[in-house]
Amino acid sequence: MRIVAAIAAILAVFSAGCDRGWRMRPARLGAPAPDFTVSDGEHTLSLAQFRGQVVVLNFWASWCPPCVEETPSLIALGRQLQSKGIVLVAISEDESEQDYRRFVSENNLESSMLVVRDTRRAVAPQFGTYVFPETYVVDRGGIVRRKFIGAVDWTKPEILESLVRLQAQAPAPSRAAR
Repeated sequence: MRIVAAIAAILAVFSAGCDRGWRMRPARLGAPAPDFTVSDGEHTLSLAQFRGQVVVLNFWASWCPPCVEETPSLIALGRQLQSKGIVLVAISEDESEQDYRRFVSENNLESSMLVVRDTRRAVAPQFGTYVFPETYVVDRGGIVRRKFIGAVDWTKPEILESLVRLQAQAPAPSRAAR
């Protein structure tokens, strides 16, 4: 009996440690996306500046193997989105400016997406993101519609189709207008 109690206690401790979002609740689907402004000294952008457009918001880091894995398909998606009025924003969690700039340059990221380094590392926690990559789809009215956890193959046709359909929809009235 004491062994069972000890095992139960150990499992309780380990399961409590697995909750990576214990400080901040993740952005809920159907709820307004947290607004933010982020600047890395070279680029400054805010979510509010894209109101009226669908935004694909990707949190990544150059030191993150799944982020590196998904980069080629994210670049391909970004190229397709440019002509559709959909914005791809990639926010880096890199601590090292040198590593960030090298990765952006080597992969030519700025040719297909808006890229900024969150030097304060404050935006991802607003969304409840602590493990990378994670990607949110925010509709034209600023509402979180999808969340992707981990590396995604962004070249799947159904992803592009769903983003184009979302861009074609009229924005829902804001909660304040109701």
